[in-house]
Amino acid sequence: MEQRQRLGEIFIEQNIVSRLTMERVLGISKSLNKRFGTVLEEMGLVTGEELVAALALQYSCKTIFNFSEKSYTRQLLDLIPAEVALQNQLFPLKIEKDILALAITDPTNLKVVGNIAKNNALIIIPFITTTKDINSAICRHYFGMDVVKPPNKSVLVVDDDRVNLTMLSEILSKYYSVHTALDGMEAYRVALNKRPSVILADKEISKLNAFGLHDALKNIPETKTIPLILLSCDIDSEWEALSVNKGFFDFVTKPARPQTILARVNRAYAYSVKEPYKK
Repeated sequence: MEQRQRLGEIFIEQNIVSRLTMERVLGISKSLNKRFGTVLEEMGLVTGEELVAALALQYSCKTIFNFSEKSYTRQLLDLIPAEVALQNQLFPLKIEKDILALAITDPTNLKVVGNIAKNNALIIIPFITTTKDINSAICRHYFGMDVVKPPNKSVLVVDDDRVNLTMLSEILSKYYSVHTALDGMEAYRVALNKRPSVILADKEISKLNAFGLHDALKNIPETKTIPLILLSCDIDSEWEALSVNKGFFDFVTKPARPQTILARVNRAYAYSVKEPYKK
């Protein structure tokens, strides 16, 4: 079996990065436990389009861009549930007989693609695209909305316990415009539509838990900088380390005093607008 060319070597051949840069980024990606290409893009060393072109060359796939403006039938979209599309960065492009053209961002995500093919008796033709393109299509065609500009000083509270949701809303409503959601998918839609300054999310919300919500929002340039605060009844030292390494801005153990909730949200808001935080 022919061995695939390494992604870094492709970028070196194309004079996009130097070998020294590649070695340094490889070290960073390993320490962060992130994909090499993702780190390159996040550091601004390659564009999303350059990364897609290199992945397409590495995996012998076609590419596609700017497809969110096109029309897609509900029957086509229903082949892949919104949760699956969101968490795996997939989007159905076209189906003819038993062949499905599928936009993807990660050509190594073979298990999910294989399950879709098997469950629907389809042959999958993958098209590699950028995270920006795929999220734009998911937002528009699954949720019927585009990302909008954020209002001033707002917070999104996510908890599937209505009592907790009401209590947290009352604590924060004196100082912030408060949006609420009962599960992760609803929170994702609200975050895209309302662009809150801060998100406060319970760890075990349904449909898309706090970690899944975090990953989904970090994939979209317009929402990736929103600070997320993790709420949980059982955050121990292990969960604390995991949440910090994952990229959560902060965490709060429930039950928490109103002063604690407000102080943590105030600090996150100050970070989001780059203002000095005053206790």
